[in-house]
Amino acid sequence: METVADFFGSQVFDDRVMKATLSSEVYRSLRKTIDEGQALDLRVANAVASAMKDWAVQRGATHYTHWFQPLTGITAEKHDSFISPSPDGGVIMEFSGKELIKGEPDASSFPSGGLRATFEARGYTAWDPTSYAFLKGKTLCIPTAFCSYGGEALDKKTPLLRSMEALNKQALRIIRLFGNTAVKCVKTSVGPEQEYFLIDGEMYRQRRDLVFTGRTLFGAKPPKGQEMDDHYFGVIKPRVEAYMEDLNQELWKLGVLAKTEHNEVAPAQHELAPIYTTTNIATDHNQLTMEIMQKVAARHGLVCLLHEKPFAGVNGSGKHNNWSLITDTGVNLLSPGETPYENAQFLLFLCAVLKAVDDYQDLLRISVATAGNDHRLGANEAPPAVVSVFLGDELSAILEAIETGAPYNAAEKTQMKLGVNVLPKFTRDTTDRNRTSPFAFTGNKFEFRMLGSSNSIACANIMLNAAVAESLKIYADRLEGAEDFETALHEMIRKTIKDHKRIIFNGNGYDGAWIQEATEKRGLLNYRTTADCIPHLLDRKNVEMLTSHKVFSEAELKSRCEITLDNYCKAIVIEANTMVEMARCEIAPAVESYIKELAKTAALKKSVSGEVSVTYESALMKKLSLLAGQIFHAADELEAALRTAGQHRNVVEESAEIRDTLLGKMDGLRAPCDEAEIWTAKAYWPFPTYGDLLFGVR
Repeated sequence: METVADFFGSQVFDDRVMKATLSSEVYRSLRKTIDEGQALDLRVANAVASAMKDWAVQRGATHYTHWFQPLTGITAEKHDSFISPSPDGGVIMEFSGKELIKGEPDASSFPSGGLRATFEARGYTAWDPTSYAFLKGKTLCIPTAFCSYGGEALDKKTPLLRSMEALNKQALRIIRLFGNTAVKCVKTSVGPEQEYFLIDGEMYRQRRDLVFTGRTLFGAKPPKGQEMDDHYFGVIKPRVEAYMEDLNQELWKLGVLAKTEHNEVAPAQHELAPIYTTTNIATDHNQLTMEIMQKVAARHGLVCLLHEKPFAGVNGSGKHNNWSLITDTGVNLLSPGETPYENAQFLLFLCAVLKAVDDYQDLLRISVATAGNDHRLGANEAPPAVVSVFLGDELSAILEAIETGAPYNAAEKTQMKLGVNVLPKFTRDTTDRNRTSPFAFTGNKFEFRMLGSSNSIACANIMLNAAVAESLKIYADRLEGAEDFETALHEMIRKTIKDHKRIIFNGNGYDGAWIQEATEKRGLLNYRTTADCIPHLLDRKNVEMLTSHKVFSEAELKSRCEITLDNYCKAIVIEANTMVEMARCEIAPAVESYIKELAKTAALKKSVSGEVSVTYESALMKKLSLLAGQIFHAADELEAALRTAGQHRNVVEESAEIRDTLLGKMDGLRAPCDEAEIWTAKAYWPFPTYGDLLFGVR
């Protein structure tokens, strides 16, 4: 019987395959490129291309593609066959190092934020040897970076790799100060937990809002939602279990370390979590995971919804980004050890993260900003839009002792005794967890919980890496010139705690009093929407930091500001147009049809009984007629607002107008439509309800 170990990574040109198919000289040279960032030799590229092609063709591949991550939020690929004509009229299968290294997609057809004009078409994809090639169907997919003819990054991979290099450079400076010369590289490690909804495919196709926008724009609250807490970690339904089993198989073949699966809090909501890996690879794997989730769902007659808030009134979906720093010698730099109070290296890296999160809280909020995620942040299910750090009791007490100069008395480990002899006894962790915190320390890593479920994790990790690199640079600059390293180190840790303790909050992030305290007393930022935060990407301090570490150029930052706000505007305009169409073409006619049926029933009752008044039908007709009028009026108002939404000089003004006007008009149309659903007979309602969608998969 074949086991997971037998087929894991079977569709990946990974290290095992490279060892078996490349000469020892070529393999060693490629590993130096991957592990140490050495320049790639063209002869090595040719040898790798030949081996890669042979491996892929043996497994049925006919095409190859440079697989990249443009600023659309999804992946892109253009397929080319391996065939070349032979002199005898046949074909031969060829693939060169040049074709492996470089591709040329049309750069002007992807979002560029003004970096490319329509007539300026040339762009390049460049092989990323740090991420393994893989097979998808009959196509060899080669992970690549994507740039314009002028060299500007038009993707999410390029700045991510730059941020990893920047962090590595500064982290090595710090490690050297502690006398460690063995470490050659420091990489960030990430494990992104992925939440999603599964609904029936037939029901999905009956709802224009789901098809066009990925979320429900209308829907009355069902009699039961998540009130009973009976779905979280509950027994997985057979149809969902079959889906999860199939999904795992596909992901394991692609080398994705899918580890944990369970039901989430909301009905029809689930989660998949992988084992942690290097950030660049984790980002590629998460993009693949989202794609495979949707493909596998279709096989099972299901649809996988990755929108952050597909249903009002129940929890939305996020993506928890578990982030840590790992040396090439296997040491986790954020591991406190048994005596964190005495672990100066850990404390310095911990302080670097605190400083980074406080100094660049705006960039972290910006990194998760989308129209969809705006519905989720701060909605009593996810962290608020205010960024703070949870450290827990033990670390908070350690930092307080360092700041004040007081002695620190380590708390004794508590043994858990559950009062039943047959149950095992175990030691309790020194710190609880906090699911309401946007940025929580969880033992040897930080869990950044603000990402939306459809987000690429690249954006958050770019900003986090760059901000921490800046903190480490400041520390290294000061410590390298210090007369007394130990004294300077202690003073720097103490000063960081004093200057940045405002960012530490161990309480309930859902409490309204915390938001007031955070903004009014602590001076923390509260950017509630994408339109609020994105313009601050171009604040001088942010531009200077990101350009100084060569993560972005100023032109690239301007383009990303433009693209993100443009996407925000387009997403909401599409939603608004969909609402108008559904209200006029589906909901209003359904309500009117039911009113006519009620009128017929009332007339029939009157003819039979001779009564002048038919109370039930008359009252209901009156209520529905009023709602129909409100729907008609609200649809007109929303359409009028749509006509003026694009009449602005720039996208910053347009996004502000949409935030301040269009969103309110959309709420104004939804309210009477949702109330009409409650009073309209189910046989007349034109599409599946929340109850149907959330509880329709058995």
